Amino acid sequence: MIKSYDDLLYYLKKDKEALNITRRRPKLIGDDIWKFQIALRKYEYYSNCKSGGVKYVKLQLYKFLHYYYGIKLGFSIPINTFEEGLRINHYGLIVVNPEARIGKFCDIHQGVNIGQNIEPDSVPVIGNNAWIGPGVKIFGKIKLGNSICIGANAVVNKSFLEDNITIAGVPAHKVKDVGEPYKRK
Repeated sequence: MIKSYDDLLYYLKKDKEALNITRRRPKLIGDDIWKFQIALRKYEYYSNCKSGGVKYVKLQLYKFLHYYYGIKLGFSIPINTFEEGLRINHYGLIVVNPEARIGKFCDIHQGVNIGQNIEPDSVPVIGNNAWIGPGVKIFGKIKLGNSICIGANAVVNKSFLEDNITIAGVPAHKVKDVGEPYKRK
């Protein structure tokens, strides 16, 4: 969670690295996913850290940009759910419950739903270095370990606490003892 300006700069840097971007600024036309992530992080910063006057105006600006790019790209990703190093691979529907918590360096594809089960507060907690394939559904009060890969169209409705594994299927089950597609620090 972003709690200071230094945190904001760090999150923006790690998100940019995760997206494999070397340019200093987004292109005027294009780079919409990067623009969404910048708006997400700045909205988090102004929501968590600042209030009053000009800072309130900036909060409203980044709230609007977060909403605008979210609608344009099909993302419903609330603030304070993803740690640094978020990589969104494609445009397309991504829905995340505001209470879900996802660790550092998450690589997420289109068609993903991370949501609540029937009971209140029954939302997932996902560890660091997760790779979430296209069409994955993760729901309920479950925990997923670090360095986990979730295969395309998997339905994850139970916890997998073991680190460095691959899960897939409906319902999801462990298919491999290797989970991390690549190393990130």
